[in-house]
Amino acid sequence: MANIIEITDFSDPRLDVYARLREPALKNGAAEDQSLFIAESPKVIERAMDFPCRPVSMLLERRHIEGQMKELIIRAGDIPVFTADFDVLTKITGFHLTRGALCAMERPGLPDPSELLRNSHRVAVLEDVVNPTNIGAIFRSAAALSVDAVLLTPNCCDPFYRRAVRVSMGTVFQIPWTYLMEDEADWPGQGLSLLRAFGFETAAMSLTDRTIPVSDPKLCGIDRLAVILGTEGDGLSEKTIASCDYNVKIPMREGVDSLNVAAAGAVAFYALAKR
Repeated sequence: MANIIEITDFSDPRLDVYARLREPALKNGAAEDQSLFIAESPKVIERAMDFPCRPVSMLLERRHIEGQMKELIIRAGDIPVFTADFDVLTKITGFHLTRGALCAMERPGLPDPSELLRNSHRVAVLEDVVNPTNIGAIFRSAAALSVDAVLLTPNCCDPFYRRAVRVSMGTVFQIPWTYLMEDEADWPGQGLSLLRAFGFETAAMSLTDRTIPVSDPKLCGIDRLAVILGTEGDGLSEKTIASCDYNVKIPMREGVDSLNVAAAGAVAFYALAKR
C-alpha cells in the first residue's frame, strides 16, 4: 500500500527529484544512485506503468488521491506518494502543465537495434534531432501512423526527457525504440549497414537533384523501408543523403522548401505506410 505523505514546504529535500535535479542528473543516477525519468499527467503515468516502468515515488495534487490516480496508486505498491494543495505544488517549475501528477520512475533498459529491426517493416531513423518537443511529436506521429520502431543516433535528444515524454502523450512507452549505435562516429556507415543487413532500403528526407516525391508508388511498394529525418535547421548530413537509396521530398508551394522535422515526419509516415 502506498505511503501518503503530506508536504507543506516546496523546499523539502524529498522533492529534489521533481524540483531541483536536472535531466542529466536523473539519467546518470544522482538520485540515490538510480537512473530515473519523470512522467507527467495521469495518462502518461499509466502508459509508463503499462510499459512496464517501475515507479519510485509520486507527487500528486491532493484531488488525485481518490480521483484519477487512485488505481495507479494501488498498482504502484508501497512507494511514497507526496501530496499537497495546488498552490504549494505550483511553486515547482512547470507543475501547472502536468495535470496535477508527477511520477519518478526507473529508466528501463533499451533493446538491441537488431531486435527491433528483425520484425519491422517501417522504421523511422532520427539523425541528431535535439529538440525534445520535436522528439515527442515524432514519436506520437510514429505510433499513430503505423511505424514499427524508432531508431536514434547518439546525439539525439533523450526520448525520456521530461518534455519529450509529455509531448509524446506517453507514446515513447508504446512504440519500440533504441539508439542505432553507441558511437556517433559509426553513423551513417555502420548504422546504414545494419539497416541493409536486415533488408531495409533507406529513404532520406532531403532535397537533391535526384529527389522523388513522397507519393511515388514505388516507395510504398518497398517491403522494408527506413525513413530518415535530419536535425533541426540543417537537416540530414551530406554523407547520409549520398549514402541512402532514395532522396524523398514533400512537394510544397513555391517559395517554401521545408517543414519542421516533426511535421515532415508525420507526412512521410502517412504517405509511406506499408500498404
